[in-house]
Amino acid sequence: MNIILLSGGSGKRLWPLSNDIRSKQFIKIFKKEDGTYESMVQRMYRQIKAVDPTATVTIATSKTQVSAINNQLGEDVGISIEPCRRDTFPAIALATAYLADEMKVPKDEAVVVCPVDPYVDEAYFAALKELCELADKGAANLVLMGMEPTYPSEKYGYIMSRPYNDRDVATSAKQMLGVERVTAFKEKPDLETAKKYLEQGALWNGGVFAYKLSYVLDKANEIIGFCDHKSLFDKYETLTKISFDYAVVEKEDNIAVMRFSGQWKDLGTWNTLTEAMEEPTIGEAILNDKCEDVHVINELNVPILAMGIKNAVICASAQGILVSDKEQSSYIKPFVDKIDQQIMFSEKSWGSYRVIEVEEGSMTVMVTLNPGHGMHYHSHKLRDEVWTVICGSGTATIDDVETKIKVGDVLTMKAGQKHKVVADTELKLIEVQIGDEISVQDKEKH
Repeated sequence: MNIILLSGGSGKRLWPLSNDIRSKQFIKIFKKEDGTYESMVQRMYRQIKAVDPTATVTIATSKTQVSAINNQLGEDVGISIEPCRRDTFPAIALATAYLADEMKVPKDEAVVVCPVDPYVDEAYFAALKELCELADKGAANLVLMGMEPTYPSEKYGYIMSRPYNDRDVATSAKQMLGVERVTAFKEKPDLETAKKYLEQGALWNGGVFAYKLSYVLDKANEIIGFCDHKSLFDKYETLTKISFDYAVVEKEDNIAVMRFSGQWKDLGTWNTLTEAMEEPTIGEAILNDKCEDVHVINELNVPILAMGIKNAVICASAQGILVSDKEQSSYIKPFVDKIDQQIMFSEKSWGSYRVIEVEEGSMTVMVTLNPGHGMHYHSHKLRDEVWTVICGSGTATIDDVETKIKVGDVLTMKAGQKHKVVADTELKLIEVQIGDEISVQDKEKH
């Protein structure tokens, strides 16, 4: 099975855990059997591999998310990197060309495209496999997965369909149980219209579909014009922003839909996200017995105590603190848009960093490196840096001189000095950046 996972967005509706480079799919809130936590992207990847260990998984994403993906999934996962954001049609075309040219997937094979962040169970992935097989058999040019609605929703678009009949153009979908012909797509409706759609048997459009690689490559060539993955990548910044629905789906007549009635949730708000939490608290938090329907996520190293609160979400991270009624939390975005602050936490391919304190002329950062991983060899023109090792061991290199480091060691790098560190075990450093101008742009790789 070939799968393209669409990973995008800035996730402001889940502030303060998410930000411009830490989207909701990287937040670790799902408890595993061993007591540790995993993120949406880790959960999705694990579930796909459980259903189909040989599945070719490609994540279509922007370059700002590559480090987090590598940190959480390792460096073997396929990644189709968008040089800039150009909406879903260019992203899907680029990922399809990546599969064909870089991963050498035959163009007559099918691929499933789906979002990286729905909350689903194993039945969903078995359905993805069936969807891919339908596209492989030529059920239609596009085969969609329609989600059976559980309530009339204003958040989703709707798929209208009917059974195939003798007047339809000959297609193998006629003989396939549970597959119908798509007759129309409806935009997100108001509540009363949504109720009418449900009465007509409409399905939610969850953005899940399958096609043969050759189909989208041909469509992309008609619209964009390119030779291969490299040529498409090189001209990507010149492309017009356009959605896959507008560029392809709305113009295609031969579309089938497969009904899915299993678990499927879009965890796009605090209200829906907390519904998926197994326990009411993550991190150091205490709720007294007068609290009702309260969830707390605490990434800080200080405790949170909540007493007598009802229907609320409390979240504390290096980025900020949120205390909100659960229903009101759905309206967070315009308020977060007003907050102008630097990124306080980021995952990198080698680990992560968290800003501890910012003052005039200095910034203090907690750096965590995963075992066997290291930073790029680099230097800064405008600042000095001081590293203090507080956990683990590794090897530091300063101006080509290697030094073994351990807990308690202090290293100083003056502006212009080349330096890097590689972790033997999990390695934690307190990094103090000192200078009149401290900027993420002040970095030169060597």
